[in-house]
Formats: sequence, structure tokens, C-alpha cells
Amino acid sequence: MKKPNRTALVAAAIAAGLMVGASTSPAAAQCGRASWYALTSKTASGERMNPSALTAAHRTLPFGTRLKVTNRKNGRSVVVRINDRGPFIKGRVIDLSKGAAGQLGFISSGHAAVCTDRV
Repeated sequence: MKKPNRTALVAAAIAAGLMVGASTSPAAAQCGRASWYALTSKTASGERMNPSALTAAHRTLPFGTRLKVTNRKNGRSVVVRINDRGPFIKGRVIDLSKGAAGQLGFISSGHAAVCTDRV
């Protein structure tokens, strides 16, 4: 019987690990800081930003992805749709529309500790 090629086995093991990781997006379930914004310009997806809509900006998730965002301080949650790119400030995981931030109760502070989960 022929001895298996060690390089091929290592490559297969790495590929299998990547396939497992690809099934669950780490970006969809994460905790960190959130901020809000209320522009009326076009978003990265091409639609006009509506500050009162329940939308959000995320660096990597596909447009149209729905996330449940929970404020860790008060337990309030809201489901938002990703339609823009950002945040572009280090340490922030998501930028929410003003409407979503209002439902989560952090408009006055400007930012909050949140956790996100794909819906």
C-alpha cells in the first residue's frame, strides 16, 4: 500500500477546517461597540439612507443580511437589515440607523455595547 503524501494530508486538514468555519460566519454573531448615524445620502448598497428605518452598516456581511442586535446594558433588541458598509472606527462592530439606536435606547450616549446574531 502506498504511503499518503504528508503535504496532501496537511492541505486536506486545513481545507476541512476552513470549510467548517465557512458554515458559520463569525461576523454574524459577535459582541462589541455599536454607534449610530443619520445621513440621507446613498448607502454602499445603492439605496438612499433612511434614518428612521431599521438598517445598519457592517464591514463584511452581505447586503440584505438580517441581524438581531441586543443592547447588553438594558436587554432591548431590534432586528436590522445590512444595507451599508462600516463602521470605520476601530473597536466598533456595527453602525445602526438612528431609528434602530432609538429602539435600543442609546441615542443620547452615541454608542453602546451590543451583541449581534443572524436571524
